[in-house]
Amino acid sequence: MSRSKSRRVVVTGMGMVSPMGNDTKSNWAGIVAGASGISNVDTFDTTNYATKFGGQLKDFSYDGIVDPKDARKVDPFIIYALVAADEAVKDAGIATQVPNPNRVSTYIGSGIGGLYGIHKTSQTLTAKGPTRVSPFFVPGNIINMAAGMVSIKYGFSGPSVAIATACTSGTHSIGMGYRSILYGDCDIAVTGGCEGMVSEISLAGFISVRALSKRNDEPQKASRPWDKDRDGFVLSEGAGVLVLEEYEHAKKRSAPIYAEVTGFGMSSDAHHITSPPEDGSGAVLAIENALQDASLNPSDIQYINAHSTSTSVGDLAEINSIKKAFGSASKSVAVSSTKSMTGHLLGAAGAIEGIYSTLATKEGIIPPTINLDNPDAGCDLDLVPHQAREKKINHTLSNSFGFGGTNASLILSHI
Repeated sequence: MSRSKSRRVVVTGMGMVSPMGNDTKSNWAGIVAGASGISNVDTFDTTNYATKFGGQLKDFSYDGIVDPKDARKVDPFIIYALVAADEAVKDAGIATQVPNPNRVSTYIGSGIGGLYGIHKTSQTLTAKGPTRVSPFFVPGNIINMAAGMVSIKYGFSGPSVAIATACTSGTHSIGMGYRSILYGDCDIAVTGGCEGMVSEISLAGFISVRALSKRNDEPQKASRPWDKDRDGFVLSEGAGVLVLEEYEHAKKRSAPIYAEVTGFGMSSDAHHITSPPEDGSGAVLAIENALQDASLNPSDIQYINAHSTSTSVGDLAEINSIKKAFGSASKSVAVSSTKSMTGHLLGAAGAIEGIYSTLATKEGIIPPTINLDNPDAGCDLDLVPHQAREKKINHTLSNSFGFGGTNASLILSHI
């Protein structure tokens, strides 16, 4: 089926859980205030860990959303997705009344999936033998079960797809849901990403890669994109879900409309398994593809929600990619990293940043980059340090980049 140029895609529902809060309202309030969601890890003993903090969920509850019996059978990343999806579908008005369930698709991805559950089951296998491995081990930890359980809960019988592209998973999922509506595969797409990574094995793995900050004396100041004193990213967890809908379909049922998805672009660095090229050439291609898809020029973009995670190589590569893709317009566009507040939610990052970008566009508020005290050499764009800024926004670009060199850029427009 070919793309219909007459179809438009809008955001009609949002839901999220992150270190900033357990719903969209509290998340956005914290982001605008420039608060930090980072704290010392208190769910396991970090005595022997070089990094002792992360972006944990606080006061998280799934009461009334996930049956406790079902919750025991699945990895936390699936529970996070179910809670975020519950808020999003209620917000969109499709939790109990769906015009046609066959025309609702589910695109919810994860970068790593059930690593926590795999680790715990491995410990059970070693200690108690194979007969004690749960029959729910496989279905309770596979990446597509987040999308699967959301579609099962609400009876959404359109395509159910899980994208696993590392830290780009959330943005890819939104983008592919957007395309599924444009191509007529569905009228509504429940999209997003989820991750449950603040655990013993995850923290140890990222420490081993030398990717994490070790600022244990000041965890709330540890995530500092573009700052010359940054020493790595902060590992976080959560989920973000956006309900996308064909514009006329949304208007017909008087759904809330927050913003329009107008562009989506993808690319690959084809360079290295973990590091981007210094010139950001792969990201440039994704940005240019998104602009072309939206029929926009760089000068049309007022705000960029950057992927920048607080690593020396990645942060500068993204700056270079913006300079290359935007040319002279790079000096006038505002760029910030909400990861300075949330930490890095891996496969969920692009989804929650998609929500922040939607709200920035709708409300005309650019989130700040906190902890940006001394910009590093070359980081000389308008990086919105410390305080949010009011500005009319017509178009926002949201970037996500992942291990393996995978890139995605999404454009959200005021409507």
